[in-house]
Amino acid sequence: MLDIEVLDRWGTQLYETLSRGARLLAAGNGGSAAEAQHLTAELVGRFGRDRQPFSALALHADSSSVTAIANDYSYAKVFARQVEAHGRAGDVLILLSASGNSPNVLAAAEAARARAMTVWALTGPRPNRLADLCDEAVAATGDTPVIQELHLTAVHLICESFERALAAVDAAAQHPAVPDSPPAAADGAVPTPAPASGVPVVIQRRPLSRGRPRPPRRHGSASRILVVGDTLLDRDVSGRTERLSPEAPVPVVDSMTTSTRPGGAGLAAVFAARLGKEVTLMTALADDADGHDLRRLLEVAGVQVIDLGLAGATPVKTRIRTGNRSLLMLDEAPVPGAVLRPVPAEARLLAGETDAVVVADYGRNMTAAASVRDLLGEAAARVPVVWDPHPRGSEPVPGVRVATPNTREAAHAVQSISGSRLGADVDRARELLRRWPVAGIAVTLGHRGAALVEDPELPPLVIPAAWDGSPGEDTCGAGDYFAVKAAALLADGALLSEAVAGAVAAATAYVVAGGPRILDTASHPATTSPVDGLDFARRVRAEGGLVVATGGCFDLLHPGHVALLEQARMIGDCLIVCLNSDESVARLKGPSRPVVSLPDRALVLQALQSVDAVAVFDEDTPLRLLDELRPDIFVKGGDYSNTAIPEAALVRSWGGQVVTVPYLDGRSTTSLITRAVNGLAL
Repeated sequence: MLDIEVLDRWGTQLYETLSRGARLLAAGNGGSAAEAQHLTAELVGRFGRDRQPFSALALHADSSSVTAIANDYSYAKVFARQVEAHGRAGDVLILLSASGNSPNVLAAAEAARARAMTVWALTGPRPNRLADLCDEAVAATGDTPVIQELHLTAVHLICESFERALAAVDAAAQHPAVPDSPPAAADGAVPTPAPASGVPVVIQRRPLSRGRPRPPRRHGSASRILVVGDTLLDRDVSGRTERLSPEAPVPVVDSMTTSTRPGGAGLAAVFAARLGKEVTLMTALADDADGHDLRRLLEVAGVQVIDLGLAGATPVKTRIRTGNRSLLMLDEAPVPGAVLRPVPAEARLLAGETDAVVVADYGRNMTAAASVRDLLGEAAARVPVVWDPHPRGSEPVPGVRVATPNTREAAHAVQSISGSRLGADVDRARELLRRWPVAGIAVTLGHRGAALVEDPELPPLVIPAAWDGSPGEDTCGAGDYFAVKAAALLADGALLSEAVAGAVAAATAYVVAGGPRILDTASHPATTSPVDGLDFARRVRAEGGLVVATGGCFDLLHPGHVALLEQARMIGDCLIVCLNSDESVARLKGPSRPVVSLPDRALVLQALQSVDAVAVFDEDTPLRLLDELRPDIFVKGGDYSNTAIPEAALVRSWGGQVVTVPYLDGRSTTSLITRAVNGLAL
């Protein structure tokens, strides 16, 4: 009798993993190789129903790679080296071995675990080394033919469970309610025909069980973000400084106003909620007045709180500010208190339904708690985890998709490397990638952007920021915003490089728009609705002003965009940007675009002095919006000077003009992305 529970769970988890863009790798020798290839063929092709293909590779099937590796290195490395080439954190490796002791299979398991992959095995009799190396193994006893017969049955059961999970998702998308599944047998096993020998199959469970994966998110629903970390209360005391104290040469601050907001992980959770995500914050709050204020602020922001309790007082950071600059910071409750309670069972269930995790470690014991680390380790095996570290914090758990230290934090962690230039930052990232069990290190470089390292032997991906680092900008919370945006993009299926690029743009927009001051405004500070743009145009026109409009995607703002907008604004009395929605950009540029989401693109544009309002349109062209807006002048970049402008006839129909302005040759978002991905100078 086969215990179906584990194989059924493997099939379901495999569907969950591959449907998020991950990959299955499979390997074995001899007859096991044939069964590994049978598994991958069923996933790429079909098993019992027509469906989309899924990414699956049988490592022995690439004869050129196998023979080259065997010749240049050794046969023991033929699978491990391919795992190093193709495997990524979150991918799955299934290994088949009747003996459980084949050197090349063992090496593949070790390589996969080093890359934070999930490793399963179908093996022969226990004990064997392969079963010990894997996260979970199904072991059979008997001679080799019987073992291989059982392995083939197991492959079919995995495929059946995989397609059953897919069918359940399809049904859920079409119907609001899904009938309950039939009750399982009392022992959780479903009887199946035994092989001819009647040899039982033994299930080996590793202590680090991955658990049943979360149900998939339905298309179009908001992604679910879990934020874990230390929460503080941030307080800003702002005023004017016009004189020095007669007692000492220090400024006197008067006309003061005070504002409070969640800080640390609490601020990250608020950011995630403002991005439209379903947010749960797991943190430790003190039972005092400041702790109660924190809970209220979080609930108002739409954040669900799982409170583990904090011994002592709420940590409070107070900034004394004047003229957009901080004069002094007060740190109350500097000694971290203990986390009082372990993670409750209901919190684990809720965490199992998340699409991504952000760890905002502020060095105050939250990420050091054993139950919290266990939960994070389980989450990292299922979904992207973005870990924002702290000099006094804990090391990331295995399987983290990316750690995001800033330059100061990276320098503190790797004190053997000195220097402040980009080369030193990249070297520290490479060293951290060797030390920490993570798939990537993205060092945030302030106004210089970020440097991403996914392989210490390969060149980094350097992503610049469209910000000059003006000293008056408030960067408080920029690192949290970066981590949250990266996690949100990963949850939606972005590649790590795409997520980091989008996070750089979003964090830049956040700083340029005023940093934490945006929390005092509506969710999207930029004027992004057509109605707002129309009202603005009417007011300008009523005062006798000249209304100028331009349009475009404005994905990854670059100097060509800035020059166009500045010149367009100089033509009239206001400039309204007609901005393509995300869906419109995807239709025009392809499914990988936009890199920067609509709220962030609008936020960056609205932060420019040349832009007075932003109006969004969903169509492929702004014709309908222009017909309502009716600008006096419509501006296009000089790259249209020798071609027909689609909007020209419409604009001229009400007496408007269409003009072109000089265009910076060679500046485009597409070329910027291409050069960034290829590591070329921007």
